[in-house]
Amino acid sequence: MRTTLPLALAVAALSLGAVSARAQFSLGNPLAGLEQLKSYETRRASSSDANWQHGNADARPIAPGDTLTLAELDGPGVITHIWFTIAHEAPFYSRLLTLRMYWDGEPHPSVECPVGDFFGVGHGVDQSFISLPVRVSSDGRARNCYWPMPFRKSARITVTNESDRRCHAFYYYVDWQQHAVLPADTAYFHAMYRQEHPCVMGRDYLLADIVGRGHYVGTVQSVYHVSPGWYGEGDDFFFIDGATEPQLRGTGTEDYFCDAWGFRQQDGPFYGTPLWEGYGTGDRSTAYRWHIPDPVVFTRSLRAVIEHKGSQTFPDGKVDGFIERDDLMSSVAFWYQTEPHQPWPALPPGPERLPFREQTLLVGHRAVPTATHSGAPLEVQPLGGTTDNQQLWFRPTDANAWLEVPFTLEQSLTAELWVRLTHSWDYGTYRVKLDGQDLGTFDLQNANVTPTPHKLGMRTLAAGAHTLRFECTGRSDKSKGYFFGFDALTARVPVYARAASVDLRALQKR
Repeated sequence: MRTTLPLALAVAALSLGAVSARAQFSLGNPLAGLEQLKSYETRRASSSDANWQHGNADARPIAPGDTLTLAELDGPGVITHIWFTIAHEAPFYSRLLTLRMYWDGEPHPSVECPVGDFFGVGHGVDQSFISLPVRVSSDGRARNCYWPMPFRKSARITVTNESDRRCHAFYYYVDWQQHAVLPADTAYFHAMYRQEHPCVMGRDYLLADIVGRGHYVGTVQSVYHVSPGWYGEGDDFFFIDGATEPQLRGTGTEDYFCDAWGFRQQDGPFYGTPLWEGYGTGDRSTAYRWHIPDPVVFTRSLRAVIEHKGSQTFPDGKVDGFIERDDLMSSVAFWYQTEPHQPWPALPPGPERLPFREQTLLVGHRAVPTATHSGAPLEVQPLGGTTDNQQLWFRPTDANAWLEVPFTLEQSLTAELWVRLTHSWDYGTYRVKLDGQDLGTFDLQNANVTPTPHKLGMRTLAAGAHTLRFECTGRSDKSKGYFFGFDALTARVPVYARAASVDLRALQKR
């Protein structure tokens, strides 16, 4: 989508830094006060090469299990902008990297969540979108946030690699202002991740349970469909200062996220759905809602929940349009508060945050010796971003090309299958078949060389021998050839598979 002028101005104003320690967001003129002289000093912590005059080693690696300290700052100060871009070997790396921020030497972090979710997209997915406090670009690889984060004595920011693979390069900026003093009523920024894999039946999903004084400013919610249907009939409820009945009562999940009649992929200053794959089993979504014009104010406490209800089709064909669903749900709550926060429950380890376990069934470049194909060159090609940085490369000169790759499974599995194919300027259009069944046709033309995953759907595969076949069906008008590149076939096995015998209607009555 194109950025509207008011949004562009607002984002530009925030990127230039707060007007003062007491700056307020202005819907009327986000540039108001920019012409006034500033009383703070401008500072930055970054991954810049220590040999800044002659070196270009402007990133930091993070070994599996290691923690990288991004910034240790002396206050008083306000962080005004954070930028990351990351090169990591692990799929879904942004769910496996944990971001933590500590204010004024506190023992427990006030920000603790996966990197991707903090920047508005869950599931470890790289996805671009534009909003007021967060913008992600470069196909999801450039992450920016503009939440003001004040501290009086000190600030410490760390990232931990909770995957089993190396993060080759972590680039970052932390832009901040050094102040002489902060106003007495300045509150501290908080962001807390939590998940239920799956949602607990009979209990609303908890977004936040806060003790103290402050205001709630945002929600990011991510859902993985365990079964087909619509999960968004659930209402949001905000209980302020210990109230027994919610003062804020919602009318539906998409309504809370300011949309209507379901979700679709879209973005905007205060709300959006940057990730929406649909209503099928295994589909993923992320929605955000920033309470910037309408923060939820609390003086003693805040408890925010949302129902996990929607439609469900049962084996007997009956449909219930308003029933609890056991999807895999995760969220990040954003708020400011003055008092030190209570310790939070332990964050789930990195791999346990993924809605599935990914298994590699077949690696293209390793299968070259056993592949059969039409009369065209077949070889292993070095290519960054693929498994072992190599791909199976097939170079036919016409649309009659085909390629078959055998593989064997030691045990049966039911999983969502994905095939990772390379797109490039001289690549053709190819049909994918598995054991003779047509799983989809993909146009592989692209101006840039880009290894790209394609969903093949939920499949049950028996133990034993299988054959993956690729058939050229032509090429797009933009393509200069019929070439083909294959990286890998993978299976995403859900971490929670509901037994077919479970009767959700019976659970509803308990």
